[in-house]
Amino acid sequence: MTAETTVAARCDRLVKMYPAPTGETQALRGVEAEFHHGTMSAVTGPSGSGKSSLLSILALQERPSAGALEVLGREVTALSARGMAALRREGIAWVAQRSSDSLLPSLTVEEQLEQVARLRGREVDAGALPRLMLDHRRHAHVYELSGGEQQRLAVLTATCSGASVIVADEPTAELDDESAAAVIAELRASARAGSCVVVSTHDDRVTSAVDRTLALRHGVLSTEAHGTGRALVPIDSAGRLQLPPDALALFPELRAELVTEDGEVRLRPPGEATP
Repeated sequence: MTAETTVAARCDRLVKMYPAPTGETQALRGVEAEFHHGTMSAVTGPSGSGKSSLLSILALQERPSAGALEVLGREVTALSARGMAALRREGIAWVAQRSSDSLLPSLTVEEQLEQVARLRGREVDAGALPRLMLDHRRHAHVYELSGGEQQRLAVLTATCSGASVIVADEPTAELDDESAAAVIAELRASARAGSCVVVSTHDDRVTSAVDRTLALRHGVLSTEAHGTGRALVPIDSAGRLQLPPDALALFPELRAELVTEDGEVRLRPPGEATP
């Protein structure tokens, strides 16, 4: 089996809940998805859809409340805190939505890359800083960088780490077209080299460049699209179907009659006359 077809991360009915003044808020409601080596996936959806929760769980920044998660062949829910930390060090790179959280303020730009290379037993990539237009800032500290420069550096430290799984939360949010194109090219290059790259985004520049787009709505996977192909509606392992909003509007009673004919399955509002 090639690297392009092997599973890097598998989500099985993932649930994530957070405390709230009125009880608990459910950010993820049984998400089922696989992410493969050699691919770049985008996770989209409106604010509050669960994108950041899913990405932080994939990056082992937090645990799911229920369900199972397998990353790089390890069942994460069975790992201790020390085991999770070891797995993060071994094979996962995380780019936080606030880029400075992914960087060490005491180090210069050049030192950031040197430290990542040393921790992973790699050589420093001499062409890395020019690729992300940071060569002229190699001796600057994080606090001296603009927001866009910090974002580019955070992505670069992730891609230069050689991590098997790269997870980035809104990696182009503060970037102009030229900088965004450089970041997207860097992430795509990591995917071509065999890494599994997963990004959350609202940016059409990103979604037009990925292999697959997963759309979340109310914490549930609502559609999945590969390249420029048609969007697929996922069916979970319990047989539940998540209708997109335009289709859901056809069922104001939130009930449907299911008809199977000639190998096709059709949904229609209750009481609708048979054609």
